[in-house]
Amino acid sequence: MSDTVAAALDALASRSDEMLEVTRDLLRIPSLEADPLPGAPFGAENRKALDFALDFCRSQGLETRDIEGYCGWAEFGSGPKMVAILGHLDVVPVGPGWKFDPFGAEIQDGWLYARGASDDKGPTVAALFAALALRQAKPDLGCRVRIIFGCNEESGFKCIHRYNETEEEPTFGIAPDAGWPLIHAEKGIADFVVGMPVIGGELELVALEGGQRPNIVIDSCCASVRVAASARAHVESKLADSWDRNLAAHWEGDLLQIHATGKAAHGSWPYGGDNAAIRVMRFLMEIAPLSAQEAYEALFETAHIAGLGLGIAGADEPSGPLSANLGIIRTREGMVELTMNVRYPVTWKGDDLRRRCEAHLAKVDHGLTLLDFHDSPPLYFPLEHPLVQAVCEAYTDETGEIKAPGVMGGGTYARAVANSVAIGTGWQGDGPAHQTDERIGIEHQQRAARIYVRILDRLTDLAAAMD
Repeated sequence: MSDTVAAALDALASRSDEMLEVTRDLLRIPSLEADPLPGAPFGAENRKALDFALDFCRSQGLETRDIEGYCGWAEFGSGPKMVAILGHLDVVPVGPGWKFDPFGAEIQDGWLYARGASDDKGPTVAALFAALALRQAKPDLGCRVRIIFGCNEESGFKCIHRYNETEEEPTFGIAPDAGWPLIHAEKGIADFVVGMPVIGGELELVALEGGQRPNIVIDSCCASVRVAASARAHVESKLADSWDRNLAAHWEGDLLQIHATGKAAHGSWPYGGDNAAIRVMRFLMEIAPLSAQEAYEALFETAHIAGLGLGIAGADEPSGPLSANLGIIRTREGMVELTMNVRYPVTWKGDDLRRRCEAHLAKVDHGLTLLDFHDSPPLYFPLEHPLVQAVCEAYTDETGEIKAPGVMGGGTYARAVANSVAIGTGWQGDGPAHQTDERIGIEHQQRAARIYVRILDRLTDLAAAMD
């Protein structure tokens, strides 16, 4: 271990209590996206979180910039080269079932509980304190270190797109928002909005609603169907044999009201949750009279988690199979709309995927069409890239473990900022991201910060040595 790294780690350890308190203060701000306000494009609480981060950085003597409330940065050092830390302050909606106050930042048995604890406020604060410790131990970096605080990572990346319009790209960038030691390949992320005319006839679909964000597995879904007199006996018999204990149905005249409960999970891991909307659609398919069965089956199959219902299933060697999460479903203006959040292989192209989907839906009856499509292309760094090697070596130096870079379906700022990769944030027990009772181990956060010190030391050396 170099003298510089040893001194930086000592400086970091001396501020561990302060790092925890700054993290808790930030977690207490419910930085959910809300209606835009002047200077606050993502809402007042989001703006409050950004102000908190920038005010703290100014108190540490860092130069700061507020980019119209979309995001902000804090920086120290000098020179034309710059190493960036890409963190985000926004969080996903909370949802039901929490045992802890989602914005209470409560501590129990060494765990810090709050929405954003592991994704991404806890890691962002750890990286900030790692940078401050390195500054103390290594005043002459030979380059700049910039901490970027984004405010719209969870719902569109508008913040980082705005950053790219006005600011310079980093020489190297790291986003503390993934798994150890780093993610060298992030699958492409595309939202497919598929429409289907509302099903009529003997089992008329009146309403079908569920989901908050495309990238969250739906944990609650409601439906209402009008049952014709000719189909009432058939539906009653199916209800008598209903097996799904997470789904309830009751009659209101000729309307059958249905509610299902599932389990939220990150949209990149749809099989890790339990999609309540899929439960409802399966139930509708099972109770449908013969005259409506094919239509409800087509609706149900559209939500297949491998993308089979969109005609886009497949895999590649570097990153494995495609996955698809039904994140939002709703009925409006005579249509059922399904927003499918798709994570596709790193060697594929989004436009090809869109064309495959359109061709497939054209062959399916019942009027299925692709209404909208949004694409975020994949990220892929070869294993021999200097950035990849530097992060891996720093991780091994701190942990003693040799660990191969990973591939993930989740998307981070690294895919939107040049020369950047996503790095690890925690260990077993932390998270899970986007789920109830999100948490981070206090010792885990400190351990992550130690690794970040080593990563930043290596990357600043690399950057400073470049022509």
